[in-house]
Amino acid sequence: MDVEERIAELAAEVKRLNDLYYGAGDSPLPDADYDALKDELAALVAEHPELEPADSPLGRVNAPAELAGPTVRHARPMLSLAKATGEEQIRAFCERFGGQVFRVSEKLDGLSLSVVYTGGRLDYVATRGTGAVGELVTAKVRHVIPGLPPEIEEPGRVEVRGEAVMLRSVWAAYNEAHPDKTLTNPRSGAAGTLVLKDPEAAVQAKRVLRFYAFGADRDGAAIGLPAGFEPVAQYVCADAAAVMEAIHAIGGRRDGLDYDIDGAVVRLHEPSAFDAAGFNSAEPRGAIAFKYPPEEKLTTLLSVEWPVGKIGRVPPRAKVAPVFVGGVTVENVTLHNPRLIRERDLRIGDTVAVVRRGDVIPFAGRSLPERRDGSEVEIVPPAHCPSCGSELEVRGAGEERWCVNLQCPAQAMRRLMHWASRQAADMEGVGDTWIEKLAEEGVLTRRSDFYDLTAGQLLDYERMGEVSARNMVDSIAASKDVGLRRALIGLAIPMASEGTAKRLCLAGYERIEDVAAATVEDLVAIRDIGPAVAESVVAFFARPEVLAEIAALRERGVNLDVLPEDRPVDAAAAGDSPLKGRAVVITGAFTDPRSGAKISRPDVTRLVEQAAAKAVSSVSAGTDYLLAGDNVGAAKTGKAEKLGVTIVPQDELWRWLAEAGVI
Repeated sequence: MDVEERIAELAAEVKRLNDLYYGAGDSPLPDADYDALKDELAALVAEHPELEPADSPLGRVNAPAELAGPTVRHARPMLSLAKATGEEQIRAFCERFGGQVFRVSEKLDGLSLSVVYTGGRLDYVATRGTGAVGELVTAKVRHVIPGLPPEIEEPGRVEVRGEAVMLRSVWAAYNEAHPDKTLTNPRSGAAGTLVLKDPEAAVQAKRVLRFYAFGADRDGAAIGLPAGFEPVAQYVCADAAAVMEAIHAIGGRRDGLDYDIDGAVVRLHEPSAFDAAGFNSAEPRGAIAFKYPPEEKLTTLLSVEWPVGKIGRVPPRAKVAPVFVGGVTVENVTLHNPRLIRERDLRIGDTVAVVRRGDVIPFAGRSLPERRDGSEVEIVPPAHCPSCGSELEVRGAGEERWCVNLQCPAQAMRRLMHWASRQAADMEGVGDTWIEKLAEEGVLTRRSDFYDLTAGQLLDYERMGEVSARNMVDSIAASKDVGLRRALIGLAIPMASEGTAKRLCLAGYERIEDVAAATVEDLVAIRDIGPAVAESVVAFFARPEVLAEIAALRERGVNLDVLPEDRPVDAAAAGDSPLKGRAVVITGAFTDPRSGAKISRPDVTRLVEQAAAKAVSSVSAGTDYLLAGDNVGAAKTGKAEKLGVTIVPQDELWRWLAEAGVI
């Protein structure tokens, strides 16, 4: 294909994708792949400007070919932003406006809206549209953005601009409830919601959006945000160094947000300076968007494996062609379960969109059937266990496969790895590779076998030196003080979570034998333990091999009794601590003042519960304190401030815990 043909092809594809997203709410390509097409087009046009088509999408606001509904002309253009992917581009932007103050804010991945009030009452809501003209969506917005204020206490004509987003939690809940018509991602979910013909149906399906405001003006002059609007998190910065620090701070808390952001917006802080900078045909000169590494990219699904888990679940795991997404190179992804494979028609050889957000296991969100060439192969779930050959059971709405053979070698190995993991016995010097090797040799068959290993025995293996052997044995010995809570986690009881283990300890169980003797009625009497979990725990401890293993662990000196930090809270011991009897939410990253090391949120939770506080999962009107570590998202702090919940920084929290005698 020659250059002219390639330019024409790219221009047509970018326009097609614009029409699909802005016109129909469909996003067939991840942002990063769309950007790659547009960047290639821009590079070719820069080399051959005479070949650019008359209707080229370059230099224009991304928009559909035509707006479907009634329209309105914006008082000021709603433009796209130039993008930067490196620090040098941001520094060059800042140097261009030397001496100016900058504002850095989250770049939300949603749909830009203009919300206009006249005399304090909502007049209309419009999309960005072509940049100059927007499509009126007032009636739809009244339904699908329930938090948008219908009135404000501001005179004159006031325009509030911002972004409508679908929260990640809303997106996930919607897809869970509608597996036959899942939304590709929250971004296309937001766009698609505003093109629906029946907004009431969207509300009934809980397909609602949230609006975050960038700024407001009255008759063109900037004003503060009217009451009732949620602001986008932002920083005011004096120079390029502060701007980059703010960009990294926003990026650092990206994974903990309940909405998608794909970058940070850097703009001149003073409205007069921003206006004076002017704009070109599609972009303001006084602003630029820094793009973070993509969280979704296209690649090829190469193969599917069905590993056997520690409790017999056999989930699908896929190999994909290596792809850089979410800041790392991904080669392995989950396909969730057989039902989703079937309903999304995923096949080996497909082009798939790989999604990675934070620490979530990367997954294949969808395939692109239009790219198939006929060589793709159907993914067929196994009928028999890949490890032991037993016939698999099909369970649940996800049609998951389960191996019910308790002697299955793969399950045994996974259980050993789980017992040695950090959340259980925490055998830091024992890696999965060595566990696998020792299990294959028959040296490790059950958890208690760890405590029979000797350094001399390990030295018989290749690549095992004296230091490594001693470290492994010492690590195993140190794990003997595992305690009841972590032992319950390490036993991998089906349906029983880490929270179940904690609740059993707080309910007053002192020894693992006490838990083993409990009845279903005893367990359901404990807060947040339901009948299904109770029945699973009782059935687990009814197995003779489990009781034999507990006895073997005891014989080897393993502590299976409750540890002091896991005991029920003594409210009297907490004295007059501000935490006593309070409902608290814990968020952010914490550093232990005693060691300077990072401390996990579950560990912080146990400490505040020792001070007689009650930890809850989300901020509500009944929350007393939001205990905030570092890199806290603006969503939680904003909600706390709105509800009048006191935000407690970690320095003050540590002081309270020290006064209560907890640390």
